[in-house]
Amino acid sequence: MIQVFKHIEELDKAAADIFVQTAQWAVKNNGRFSVALTGGSSPVGLYKLLAQSPYREQIPWSQTYLFWGDERWVPLTNEQSNAKMAFETFINNVPVPQEQIYPMWGKETPEVFAHQYENRLRNYFGPETTPAFDLVLLGMGDDGHTASLFPNTVVLQEKGRLVYAYYLEPQQMFRITLTATCINQAKKILFLTFGAKKANALYEVLEGERNPEKYPAQLIKPTSGDVIWLVDEAAAKKLKV
Repeated sequence: MIQVFKHIEELDKAAADIFVQTAQWAVKNNGRFSVALTGGSSPVGLYKLLAQSPYREQIPWSQTYLFWGDERWVPLTNEQSNAKMAFETFINNVPVPQEQIYPMWGKETPEVFAHQYENRLRNYFGPETTPAFDLVLLGMGDDGHTASLFPNTVVLQEKGRLVYAYYLEPQQMFRITLTATCINQAKKILFLTFGAKKANALYEVLEGERNPEKYPAQLIKPTSGDVIWLVDEAAAKKLKV
């Protein structure tokens, strides 16, 4: 599903509505709500809304569990940290129990931590079941990457792992990410994409020839869940919708 908005503020409100509805549905049906957060600039407006009325009061925080879809391998105090941004704009302003927040950072090596994070997911969802988040939030870069699934990287070929860490040479840093396999198990996937710089990649991902090595967001095809693209008119200008 693709929804196009004239203004980013409208897009953010639609995303907040989906977040609230999904949280309430998950708690009503399963007793808890699991969400994988995203980083970058795309979710900032959404996060600020979730920490304010009326959304703040509508979310069952005590039954909400916060994970991350990907992260730069930097300390939580680093300005590049996705988690730092999420805490400052959102998490510090809502009553989520501290023990239900799982940022992607530790004292281990990135590779060891990736295995630990995967084990954490399996413990949370149950070792005999395929982990399926209630909601995964995603952005998309100008190059068509999503999470830390970057063009022409080894992680794009990963089929068995849920969490993967690797060194991203162009950025000279390690990244840790949920794999496409893991993301695609989610019950709902929500892309937030806006700005004219995203127009070409958005067209290629949604309407272009299949080439996930070049446009990794094409890998996001849920096995049984829903994927929703919330985009603004600038990003959607090349689409047929």
